[in-house]
Amino acid sequence: MTLLDELGFRGLIYQVTDRDGLAERLASGPVTLYVGFDPTADSLQIGNLVTILLLRRFQQAGHHPVALVGGGTGLIGDPGGKLEERALNPVERVKEWSEKIKLQLEPYLDFDAGTDNPARLVNNFDWLGEMKAIELLRDVGKHFPVPYMLAKESVSSRLETGISYTEFSYMILQSYDYLKLNEMIGCELQVGGSDQWGNITAGCDLIRRVRGGKSFGLTCPLITTADGAKFGKTEAGTLWLSAERTSSYQFYQFWINTDDRSAVDYLKIFTFLDPEAIGELAESVEQEPGKREAQRVLAREVTSLAHGPEAARKAEKISRALFYGQLDELTEDELELGFDDVPTHDMKETELGLVDLLVTAGISSSKRQARQDIGNGAIYLNGRRCTQVEHSVRKADGLHGRYIVVRRGKSKYFLVR
Repeated sequence: MTLLDELGFRGLIYQVTDRDGLAERLASGPVTLYVGFDPTADSLQIGNLVTILLLRRFQQAGHHPVALVGGGTGLIGDPGGKLEERALNPVERVKEWSEKIKLQLEPYLDFDAGTDNPARLVNNFDWLGEMKAIELLRDVGKHFPVPYMLAKESVSSRLETGISYTEFSYMILQSYDYLKLNEMIGCELQVGGSDQWGNITAGCDLIRRVRGGKSFGLTCPLITTADGAKFGKTEAGTLWLSAERTSSYQFYQFWINTDDRSAVDYLKIFTFLDPEAIGELAESVEQEPGKREAQRVLAREVTSLAHGPEAARKAEKISRALFYGQLDELTEDELELGFDDVPTHDMKETELGLVDLLVTAGISSSKRQARQDIGNGAIYLNGRRCTQVEHSVRKADGLHGRYIVVRRGKSKYFLVR
């Protein structure tokens, strides 16, 4: 199976400028390719994993991946996929974010100079930041006819709602990035999400006009959930690659809660399991969906990639303990990690009636509701159901002498300490 065949099997190819030509070029020897990541926050999002892992797949196949941090383009803002103008961020903030993004890419790509095809990390601020306005307009802008730019979806989709010249020029800057990398290191392939197609093809055209050479573009489909919603969003908000913004346990939970309808597709896109292993897991989804084996493997594999095998093991342990009510198996650190994003209540008293605790901690809306919740068997303390309205809660009886995990219903957790 060729690399393009494998990418096709995994559903990672949406558009290619010249598929036959690219297949021939890949077969002839290593290719240098790049993906750009604009620093629009202090962390990349979970959706960025698609193209990050695509770079990794190319590297494992012997090609030369380049991760471009958009320290320059990040100051402008890509109009693609947005209905209105982006807020411009201060230069120093974008610089700070750029440095953080560099660190976040390291777990996925091999930057070791001792390898045959080490990954490279570049920042387009290094050349865009030095470029003069006249140089940009005279040497680059002349290759971009206005009707040509207006026809690109990233621009045409914004004409009714409005687009500034700042964002209108983004296509020129991204195209220049491709030209610059083509000149500097012989980069021949740019990869991105399908929303980048217009910018990528503009870069290929610029290389042809300026250097007369052949270059390629490849896009991945934008990933959605089984219900068609945007991938990587939860009720709590965006899922981030930074452990400071999304803990390894929250990250793991996102994957293990994958809908059966998406599990096999996500295994293809986000893991490096071979087709045979994915086929076996697809059978388990079809024949024994209740076991959720595909989701467990998916969560373990992707969390190991993003946060390391130890973090994945710990997240899996926490998840299993919560599911089976075996909370006493968790260490203090694991309890804190597992309940990092749930409502927390500091219990001042050494002992308090359960009804009063449920009300003061905001778990039940009133004493009447608390009694009803207890009577209905909806209240669990440290994994054990409590049906006694008169029950008193002693802090000393908590996990590690201080933690009381309260569950109301099937999935509403609260941490009392």
